[in-house]
Amino acid sequence: HIPINKDKRPGIKIFPQYITIHSTGNLKSTAQNERNWLINSSNNRIASWHIVLDDKEAIEAIPLNEIAFHAGSKDGNYKSIGIEICESGNREKTLKNAVELVSKILIGRNWGIGRLKRHFDWSGKNCPRILNYNNWEGWERFKKDVEKIINNHLSPWAKEAWNWAIKNQVTDGKRPRELATREEVITMIYRGREVK
Repeated sequence: HIPINKDKRPGIKIFPQYITIHSTGNLKSTAQNERNWLINSSNNRIASWHIVLDDKEAIEAIPLNEIAFHAGSKDGNYKSIGIEICESGNREKTLKNAVELVSKILIGRNWGIGRLKRHFDWSGKNCPRILNYNNWEGWERFKKDVEKIINNHLSPWAKEAWNWAIKNQVTDGKRPRELATREEVITMIYRGREVK
């Protein structure tokens, strides 16, 4: 983590409710370069983030329970974890790493895809610009890739019951972390009743 300082890491505790995605806006910078820039004495901007990643690594610069100045709004800074995606290197690999990291955080906090935001959502800034093509088609794809991972993740405490439900055709085994409609719930109860 970077040292405590007023412009980058003031040490103020937060209780995040969202993850905010950014891209660096720098075609040549790596995750390590971005981390180093936060502590560079010539960097006088009041701007920071929690985690930055590229095609090789992810670096946490600020604890996830402390404020970072990334969202362009007080609300976004106090309510979200800022993740910077580097624009350098192998873009496909970098985005895959970002999908995996974001999925892991969402799963770890028992959050769904509705907790994912763009910098744009807080302040209207064109960010993450690497996902804004075709009227934010890249953003929609990113969210779908994250959703696929979190929806296929099964909590350890649910495995035995989930496997029983699949074996007895109470459920098809898809979408374990998605909300169920009343129709689906009633159908699962009905099917479960029939199991001997």
